[in-house]
Amino acid sequence: MDKLEAFLTEQPNHLPKALSRRELAYERIKAAIRHADLEPGVPLTETRLSKLLGISRTPVREALQQLVQEGLAESTPGHAVTVAGRSIQDVLDVVHIRSLLEPELIRLAAEAASNKQIEELEGSMKTMERAAEQHDLETWAKADVVFHRVIKEACPNGLLGETVVQLKTRVHHLANIDTHTDPSRLVRCTEEHREVVDAIKRRDSLAARTAMEKHISALTNSLLRRISYR
Repeated sequence: MDKLEAFLTEQPNHLPKALSRRELAYERIKAAIRHADLEPGVPLTETRLSKLLGISRTPVREALQQLVQEGLAESTPGHAVTVAGRSIQDVLDVVHIRSLLEPELIRLAAEAASNKQIEELEGSMKTMERAAEQHDLETWAKADVVFHRVIKEACPNGLLGETVVQLKTRVHHLANIDTHTDPSRLVRCTEEHREVVDAIKRRDSLAARTAMEKHISALTNSLLRRISYR
């Protein structure tokens, strides 16, 4: 059993039952790409995924097409689909764009977030803090996904929110918290997220923007250090 099969068959499915088959296939395959430590180039075949997910090939094909559009998968000559690979320059380019867009996203979200969304952010934050103490990377990463989803939903500019999330997702295997992250960086990253959430809770949009700028700067420096050790 390889990593893809293990993830899809052994990981519990907590997705809403109201999702369509295409949405279910998309979310499950995306989760496998993000959390199953799949190497770039791993094949994502319709027939196999259909069997593993218990879903017909058409919604699986549609889900793969969406993942290709978002940059998580690649369509190779002959129409084979594989897990996407990204160069270091790709990651640096994405982080640069995030540094331009994400502080504004946070500023708008801080002004517009509902009380319920702030509660969700605090819940994800507490999960991240517990996970950081235990160096539980998988739980931390899942809470981080929730954090960014809520921020996206709170932002009144839907296109801005969607763009930032897609940028973050497309280079997840190099730019995000992963198995190579040392415990001290995980703790600092969590503290950076806490500054953002606390500013949003105070409805201090400028402080939230500044906190996100600080986080992206630290992310860039961490990435550059990681590159230097390769």
